[in-house]
Amino acid sequence: MRLWWLRMSDKIKVLLATEGTYPFHQGGVSTWCDILIQKMRSVDYIIFSVLMNPFVTQKFELLNQDALIRMPLWGTEEPAEHLETPFSHIYRLKKSTLPEDIGRKFIPLFRELILEILAQSKNPENFGRLLLQLHEYFKYYEYKATFKSEQTWNVYKEIILKAAGDKDNRLGQPDIFGLSQSLGWIYRFLNILNTPLPEAHVTHSSAAAFCGIPCVLSKLANNTPYLLTEHGVYLREQYLSLSRNGYSSFLSTFLIRLVQSVTTLNYAFADQVSPVCQYNMRWETRFGVPPSQVNVIYNGVDQRVFAEAPGAPQSVPTVVMVARIDPIKDIMTFMHAAALLKERMPEAKFVVYGSVSVPQYYDQCLALKEELQLGNSFIFAGHTSNTSAAYQSGDVIALSSISEAFPYSVVEGMMTGKPVVATDVGGVKEALADTGVLVQPRDPSAMADGIEKLLRNRELAAELGREARQRALSLFTLDRVLELHFKSYVKLAARAEERLPAAAASESAERHASQKSVVAEQKAYMEKGYALAAHGFDQRAIALFQKALWVQPDSVLAPVLLAEIAQAFNRIGDHDRAFQELYKYEAYMELVAGEGRTA
Repeated sequence: MRLWWLRMSDKIKVLLATEGTYPFHQGGVSTWCDILIQKMRSVDYIIFSVLMNPFVTQKFELLNQDALIRMPLWGTEEPAEHLETPFSHIYRLKKSTLPEDIGRKFIPLFRELILEILAQSKNPENFGRLLLQLHEYFKYYEYKATFKSEQTWNVYKEIILKAAGDKDNRLGQPDIFGLSQSLGWIYRFLNILNTPLPEAHVTHSSAAAFCGIPCVLSKLANNTPYLLTEHGVYLREQYLSLSRNGYSSFLSTFLIRLVQSVTTLNYAFADQVSPVCQYNMRWETRFGVPPSQVNVIYNGVDQRVFAEAPGAPQSVPTVVMVARIDPIKDIMTFMHAAALLKERMPEAKFVVYGSVSVPQYYDQCLALKEELQLGNSFIFAGHTSNTSAAYQSGDVIALSSISEAFPYSVVEGMMTGKPVVATDVGGVKEALADTGVLVQPRDPSAMADGIEKLLRNRELAAELGREARQRALSLFTLDRVLELHFKSYVKLAARAEERLPAAAASESAERHASQKSVVAEQKAYMEKGYALAAHGFDQRAIALFQKALWVQPDSVLAPVLLAEIAQAFNRIGDHDRAFQELYKYEAYMELVAGEGRTA
């Protein structure tokens, strides 16, 4: 392995993995992905999209449509349908997948994999090793022929029935449907292993979920650094979802243990975990992520798009909610609150902007609307492409979710200067602080009281709106999001030992050796600087960061080093020097952005 070093003229290549979101579905995670891809022009993104089926419509336009890898879990007859692999190659793999190869090369790995999934105490390092070995196996043997073999079924049945007979395992007793369904999940989910891995400087998963598997494989196979972002807490969300699915005891236990295996795998192999709020950090550290590897990056919005709304109230008191129609958003609690408010303020109007993600739940909402006799006062306005106008059409912004990470709808409402009433879940309190009204989830009366308080007290509403906008401008801007992600990418890329690109392979051995020496020297200074800064020795850290910068002033790490120097000067109270370094940093960032725009 050689060091693949980057200069300012180079672009960082990032594999961004998503699951059930971008670019095929709208929502907060997809908005975040699109912001990174459209705005961070100094980064080349490859999208690895895990989607439910291949028939969904793409909702977001990509800068490079060829840089999209689709990985459908369901809706395909053949596991290689999503690949560009020629049929002749698949045919040769199928012909070469003989029973003796399956028994000798696949079954031992498969047996160990299933035991790891069933284990109550997880070993993510072993799980990762097994996934990588299976990924290598499927380069030479056909996926479907292997999984559909009689050997695989018999071994799987043997392992499951033995585990179910162990009372300490608490697995539950499966029937024939449970056995075939659970093996079907393994077959579908692990098709990710059957997908080639693109080369990248950094991998970045949008969840500690199945979409993180290609990131872990890249880490193990190529030592590619891995950044994990958590918008929600994937394991917690799966627990909530499982309670509504009506699976048998065996299937529920099996599925949650599979998800636990995948979640702990992501946490174990991520070089940096960046939740979108402090609330998520509590879950991550509970699952063993060292606090030193957690770096919160709040969601942010473009203040130029979500401009401050005019101060004049609407002609009738109007409450706006921007949220998809989904049980997690608990639209029904908002509807009950609206019914209570209608008794006190008959002229009030309530509007929900958002697409329907769960049709059955939408039908329930429509039935409740009839039952509560809300009539034309409660409107489902559907999806809007102009969310800024949607927020500005209301006097109060509401959110009734029962679970959130760091919701865009709250930050966007804050940026428009509108007062917000929201449920105190996830990172909502971190966003609002004391600039809005927090209520408990599933409490229509509290939500109605909070909304009424702001609708009747215009001065209070205006004051909270102004304070909310100032808070959003200070902490939750798009520029800050892009800056922190760019810094994360270049820090991680600087530590990666990667293969040189083809263009660089023709350079002389002498130049490689010289460059390797420069890289090693810069890395050594940086690592010592970070260690000193972590223990409060900022003056000595500054000197080492400056030495790292002098070694190679034109490396892509230059803006990161300048930012670290500025922050260190600020911590020791030398604010003049801090501003000087900050000006240099901003100049570098403008240069990077300019090169990205002209690329």
